[in-house]
Amino acid sequence: MEAKATARFIRMSPRKIRLLADLVRGKSLAQALLQLQVVTKAAKGPLLKLLQSARANAEGKKMNPEKLYIQKITVDPGPTLKRFRARAMGRAAPIRKRTSHITIVLTEKS
Repeated sequence: MEAKATARFIRMSPRKIRLLADLVRGKSLAQALLQLQVVTKAAKGPLLKLLQSARANAEGKKMNPEKLYIQKITVDPGPTLKRFRARAMGRAAPIRKRTSHITIVLTEKS
């Protein structure tokens, strides 16, 4: 049995979120929550919130919270907001505001 949680359209670059996703992938839920609480990256906010949501989904399915671990965590790119910055002599430089979709799957260790 598995519990899943998804966060879509997070206004942060997938590259920045993947740094922390790689840090907690495969760890137990308690270890992952502890690890994320001491990290000083901005991406910890959405990841912590999503992990707690996945834990709540697991408790709703009557899964044991002590045996939970992160089976799969993926960070995919979402749509990019395209803006521009005015430059010298009438030119424009592109600004790409990237978004992310994060998916976490928790399962019980047997």
